[in-house]
Parts: sequence; structure tokens; C-alpha cells
Amino acid sequence: MTFEILALVMTVACIVLAVRFIFFGGSVLKEWGLESTTGALILFRRIGLMYLGLALMFFLGRTAGPSEIRSAVCLVMSGTAVLLAGLGLNEWLARRVSAGILRSAIAEAVLGAAFVWVWWGG
Repeated sequence: MTFEILALVMTVACIVLAVRFIFFGGSVLKEWGLESTTGALILFRRIGLMYLGLALMFFLGRTAGPSEIRSAVCLVMSGTAVLLAGLGLNEWLARRVSAGILRSAIAEAVLGAAFVWVWWGG
């Protein structure tokens, strides 16, 4: 897998997540077994905008050649994705969320591995 392909995958994934968080945050909360409160929905809309920013960053940077900044992006995104997966698993094991979060945790773990793979490959 190349950085360009991974960046395009991230662009699409971030746009999908942004739309879901901004317009359908209640369904995400329901999927995770959480109550849909006004505060949670406000936070989800704000997080959705962050996902749009990430989508734009990955789209504009998709053709970046090997460099220190590209390596930093790969390592930071890998670490973030793996930590999110671990946090989701921890919340599920503590019975604070439903098993619906496991789908997110698995996707995050796969993305974390993909970023390490791309970084390792140069």
C-alpha cells in the first residue's frame, strides 16, 4: 500500500465520519449504547468538523513524497488510531459502551497498522 492510496482511503473515511458525526451523531451514540444528549451532540458536531479538516489534509497531501513530515503524519496517525482502538476496547470491557464500539476499534487498529506499514515502507 502506498501513502497516496492510504491518504485517499483516509480522505473518504474522514468525510464519511464527518457527515455521520455532524448530521447523524445520535445514531453513533445509539450504536455505542450511549444516551444522545445535547452536550454529546454538540461535541460530535465539533469533532465532525475536525474530521473534515483531516480529510482535506490527507487529500491535499496525498502526493507527498517521502519526507520527515510524511513520516510524522504516519506515526502520529498510527499512534492516535491505536490509542483510540485501545480506548474503545477499554470502555467496552468496563461495560460503559455496547459492543457496537468494537467495529470502530477494529477499524482504528487496522488503520494504525496501515500507517505503520506505509511509514516502514518509506
